[in-house]
Amino acid sequence: MSSSGDTVDQGRMGLAPRADTVDQGRMGLGTRANTVDPSRMGLGPWADPGRIGLGPTADTVDQGRMGLGPWADPGRIGLGPRADTVDPGRMKLGPRADTVDPYRMGLGSGEVTNRLGPRGTPAGLRLGLWILCFSWFCFTAHAQMKIPPETVQVWANILSVQLRKATTRYSGANILQKKFRDVESIIKIADIDGRAQVREFSEDIERMLGSKMKSVKRLAESAEDADLYHEFNKTLQFDYYNSMLVNTVDEDGNFIELGGEFPLEENEHFNNLPVNTMQSDVQVPTNVYNKDPYILNGIYMSEALNDVFINNFQKDPTLTWQYFGSSSGFFRIYPGIKWTPDSNGVAAFDCRNRNWYIQAATSPKDIIIVVDISGSMKGLKMTIAKHTINTILDTLGENDFVNVIAYTDYVRYVEPCFKGTLVQADLDNREHFKVLVDELHVKGEGKVAKAMKESFKILNEAATKGQGSLCNQAIMLITDGAMEDFKDVFEEFNWPDRRVRLFTYLIGREMTFADNTKWIACNNKGYYTHISTLADVQENVMEYLHVLSRPMVINHNHDIIWTEAYMDTVLPNTKELFATKSQSLLLMTSVAMPVFSKKKETLSHGILLGVVGSDIPLLEVMKLAPRYRLGPHGYAFLITNNGYILAHPDLRPLYKDGKKLKPKPNYNSVDLAEVEWEDIDETLRTAMVKGEMGTLSLNVRASVDKAKRPLFLTNDYFYTTINETPFSFGMVLTRGHGQLMFMGTVSVEEGLHDLTSPDLSIAAEWTYCETDIDPHHRKYSQLQAVIRYLQGKEPDLECDEVLVQQTLFDAVVTAPLEAYWQAIMLNASGMEAGVEAAFLGTRSGIIRLTRYTGMETRVAKKFLTPADKDNLFTVDHFPLWYRLAMENPPGRFLYYMPVEDNDNKDQTGASKYVIAVTAVTVSSGGKTAMAGAIGVQMSLEMLEKRLWAITFQPNDTDCTGVEGLCPLSCQSVDVNCFLVDSNGFIIVSKERSEVGRFFGEVDGSVMTALIKSGMFKKVSLYDYQGMCRSGHSHSSNARPLLSPFYGLATVIKWFFSHMLMFLLEFNFCGLWHSDYVVDAKAGYHTSHKAKKVDALQPCDTEYPGFMYDSSIRETNSLIKCGRCQKMFVVQAVPESNLVLMVVQADCDCSRQYSSITLEPKEVKYNASVKCNRMKSQKVRRRPNSCHAYHPKEDAKDCGGASEISLSVALFLASLATSLALCRWT
Repeated sequence: MSSSGDTVDQGRMGLAPRADTVDQGRMGLGTRANTVDPSRMGLGPWADPGRIGLGPTADTVDQGRMGLGPWADPGRIGLGPRADTVDPGRMKLGPRADTVDPYRMGLGSGEVTNRLGPRGTPAGLRLGLWILCFSWFCFTAHAQMKIPPETVQVWANILSVQLRKATTRYSGANILQKKFRDVESIIKIADIDGRAQVREFSEDIERMLGSKMKSVKRLAESAEDADLYHEFNKTLQFDYYNSMLVNTVDEDGNFIELGGEFPLEENEHFNNLPVNTMQSDVQVPTNVYNKDPYILNGIYMSEALNDVFINNFQKDPTLTWQYFGSSSGFFRIYPGIKWTPDSNGVAAFDCRNRNWYIQAATSPKDIIIVVDISGSMKGLKMTIAKHTINTILDTLGENDFVNVIAYTDYVRYVEPCFKGTLVQADLDNREHFKVLVDELHVKGEGKVAKAMKESFKILNEAATKGQGSLCNQAIMLITDGAMEDFKDVFEEFNWPDRRVRLFTYLIGREMTFADNTKWIACNNKGYYTHISTLADVQENVMEYLHVLSRPMVINHNHDIIWTEAYMDTVLPNTKELFATKSQSLLLMTSVAMPVFSKKKETLSHGILLGVVGSDIPLLEVMKLAPRYRLGPHGYAFLITNNGYILAHPDLRPLYKDGKKLKPKPNYNSVDLAEVEWEDIDETLRTAMVKGEMGTLSLNVRASVDKAKRPLFLTNDYFYTTINETPFSFGMVLTRGHGQLMFMGTVSVEEGLHDLTSPDLSIAAEWTYCETDIDPHHRKYSQLQAVIRYLQGKEPDLECDEVLVQQTLFDAVVTAPLEAYWQAIMLNASGMEAGVEAAFLGTRSGIIRLTRYTGMETRVAKKFLTPADKDNLFTVDHFPLWYRLAMENPPGRFLYYMPVEDNDNKDQTGASKYVIAVTAVTVSSGGKTAMAGAIGVQMSLEMLEKRLWAITFQPNDTDCTGVEGLCPLSCQSVDVNCFLVDSNGFIIVSKERSEVGRFFGEVDGSVMTALIKSGMFKKVSLYDYQGMCRSGHSHSSNARPLLSPFYGLATVIKWFFSHMLMFLLEFNFCGLWHSDYVVDAKAGYHTSHKAKKVDALQPCDTEYPGFMYDSSIRETNSLIKCGRCQKMFVVQAVPESNLVLMVVQADCDCSRQYSSITLEPKEVKYNASVKCNRMKSQKVRRRPNSCHAYHPKEDAKDCGGASEISLSVALFLASLATSLALCRWT
């Protein structure tokens, strides 16, 4: 030590004149700095350097020699049970391992001076010096570990050779490439003309949709003629097939009334549902009396539609469901089915609530809903009012605009962000309004005049500025009474034109202010209804639709409408469809047309009889843009006039809630800009919405394998409009291989032989031949249909000649692989355990597959089975392995482990198998096209065995010239070894639980270093269809604990307030009504829903992806982590997409570096940004027609007070049921 006592004497510490260098001699080292001289260390001649924990060279630490050898006692050097832990007591340390206890070191207060030298030193400094010495020793021990990069490089090269040899041999890739080279002289490679192709596809779609419109027109004409010649009969007795009751028998085995024998047979065309294609039947909602005279007359009249249904289906066998929805509530459907009620046995489906009915019955509309929330609306009245608002909202569509205003003595916008404006009534906004309406509370005095003026101002301003629907405008007033008629308000804003209709809804049993409420509606071309119970809401709300339809009905304008995409959750097998069909193609659209009364005596009344329509599955529409003509990354899509997605491969309408798949709340209002988010300026969206035809090129960030693997692509977009519809069609071709197609020809005889090979299959979801036109062809699979067509057995089949010819050619060229794979299987001695399957695929949809192992021993039991949709050719995508191969250099194998479901993981949670795949090319005329992909599927265990064998160095390894750990082994506790793919996913690790995970989750420190060095690049991706957990704030539950009187006061307050409201509202007549019970149930369910604070809600998210930069072949570095430094070496495996990582194991950096995950993070918006996003009105194309006014309209039919009028039969039935329930309880 120096004389000052607070500095270090370098000589005594064994340091050279510079404190940061080592004097070898003074440190007891030999003449070579990395060897040990025992005599200089103060040891006798018998001293063994190995016994003091040094390895053969002084710059390494041999943990095995640190007391773990056969002669060493760990306790003697102060180590714990594990060599990498410290026993503080045995090291003479204090209670904490990083402090020194002088007494445990055997030093008394006086001994310290003697042991340190003649001069005393302050106790704190002495303690600090001991800590410094100990820390320096630990630091030098860690710093001495060195992983030789040249060793890792040798391992990577050996692994490359072995993998290349195995994958080439078992896949037969070289043979397939040679076969395609052999036929290059007889093939032709052509550039795809995107403009011509998009025009061709759109014309095919126009023809298909046009045939559906013709079918609907025939139904409308037939229904109107049937009504014209039908005379209403109040005493009509008529039995019909009620879809809820058909095939139902009583206790004696006899068919019940309205439920006769109705033959049903499963039909593949109708999703394998049991149907009757010779007869329609009728569904009547539970809340509609199925023998009401109006219902019976309407059903009798609509019997005439049966023949039209059948004739339509014969003319166009691709038709699916056809139907007639009556304005009185019944629903006639063809083909006939057995209707399945809900879990409570109720048929809640009402056709008049469906979007196709509402859109066909009315023109676009601007609606302002004005609700009274004054004190008089408390209790049941407010419950009814909220239900009325929600029901009105349900009648709106994406062509409508809306806002909701609540009033007391001042005007309050339910959503303050929407102040003074109208917003599009899409599903997102409607659901948002419902949430806010549910939170309304009553207070104060009701003054409606201010709210009325505000409503008129909004509507007038929208019309002036060209905003909103620019068609019908209406105000919906929901109140328990109007004390005046507000004539001055109407004179100022609405008279004499009466351009804005007013619909009034009187809530509750009180009729004091009924006259004023009715006067408001009747003098503004609206309609008045009285709603006294929850059960009254549905019927009374629907009345406004009939009023708005009057001008259209009087004019006899049969406008055909097309709905936005929707998911039919009514049909019984919806859950099965969720599991088996592509999400983006589960949706459908409907074409519909209104049906009017043509009777002269009712012409001015504008009577709407109902709506006829038909459903069109979007799957069938998108089949008209064949996948093979779009390429591996190409796709087609459809949007509406509002810019919303009808069909797109990236549309995800479902989300997982626990184990159940459910439709997202906003699944059918996803904008094109939210899917094609790289189009920042919305150039593509704007052009398509306007119905233009054109092209656009974009550099995009795409992703595959459940969005875990990013891709950089250049896409060319081609788009046009679909005439006679509100839809626009778009198509994408990827630059490069996506724009080229090769075509070859072979004889039918030669091709047929190879097409029938047992190892060959074709894309089951593609349309090689149209089997849906002739019912006799529906029994054939696509492969069977192609073979029968080529054999001449089914000459009437309509087949895609180009696709069939290319399929024949590919079958012939790939045929030698079947024999090659069979030869490998027969040579049992040459088969390596773990190689389970060889496969190939071509652009024509052919897959050849040979299983090298049986089902019992096979690890990947699901791979390339019909349930493995990700790895098959489907309507909306090529197989995952095919798409990945296309973005990999041809001839070089790409290795990956699919992101699998839990069913396909082993007990440790790691995926069980690895796929190796490569692309095969074909060249002609100076152009090179992708011909297909070929690969093998291996077990994880096979790859592990190879890697561990390669990365093992025995003790007798020649370490001459190696700087660092030698011998080195991946099985050693000194290092961790990982085999990682080009997206950062671990394929092999010593810890099976880490396999399949992203490497950054396992070791954030090394991944951070690799990102910093540029070896891996982060790619930011966005999802505007995300679902996030939304927590809700709650008041503290601890408040009652502050005072015992708080709870008592709350109970007393609740009791008296509810007792008062009960006495004010109680009505003995109301005991016959069920609304009190319904209200109680509603409140109960609402309270339980409120407890779900972590409900999933739509949100925008950002998430990372990672890509390896193949220009950086190797890297190594030291990472400083507190008291240790972690060394790692990363080496690319040549001729693959893999990197080999060897990482020092005993340096934990988790405190300094957090893990890097791929979890999406919600994009949070501040209040102003969120508001602007919600109310922003994007470019949209308004419907062509509007019917808001007709001079012959009879506005005097404006409603009246509803009265309770029950038939004697229904009264007695209700009484009997009540008595039975009383007896039972």
